[in-house]
Amino acid sequence: MRAAAAIIVLFLAAPSAAAPAPRYTRAIVHVTPPPVTLTDARGEPVSLNAVLDYPGPLVLQFIFTTCPSVCPALSTALSAAQSELGEGVRLVSISIDPEFDTPARLRDYARRFDAGPQWWFLTGSREDVAVVQKAFGVWRANKMWHEPLTFLRPAPGQPWVRLAGPLGAAELVAEARRMR
Repeated sequence: MRAAAAIIVLFLAAPSAAAPAPRYTRAIVHVTPPPVTLTDARGEPVSLNAVLDYPGPLVLQFIFTTCPSVCPALSTALSAAQSELGEGVRLVSISIDPEFDTPARLRDYARRFDAGPQWWFLTGSREDVAVVQKAFGVWRANKMWHEPLTFLRPAPGQPWVRLAGPLGAAELVAEARRMR
């Protein structure tokens, strides 16, 4: 009888087999993108607001091509998720190292992650990129201090969902579906 009671106590004290908590936090944020002109991976000037005014869902991340850790993980998640997200979801990666990340380097980075036509890579002047980072609340004095952040928006004029922390492709797809 005591053995059965001990087993019941151990069973009740054991951690539950519930789904693990996400490795990231989710917050709703209101962002007013600045009226700046950036440069796409083809070397063409593009209005940030025109890129972000896309009528469907949009996923945005801040990256730099020589990043050794956070950026490859973010871009790997986008790469793995892009086919499941579908062509109706625009993906945008904005370089936070515009002095190094030329359009040619962004094209190489895009090829490295098998970027589809719905995935835009942008760079610009240091000042314009800093203004964009500040609008999204991600500016850091040193690019090496940046965080793994992903922003999702269901449609123009809607609040953004800010996902802070490591995010896998399945989690990204689930969050994109959640906001639709």
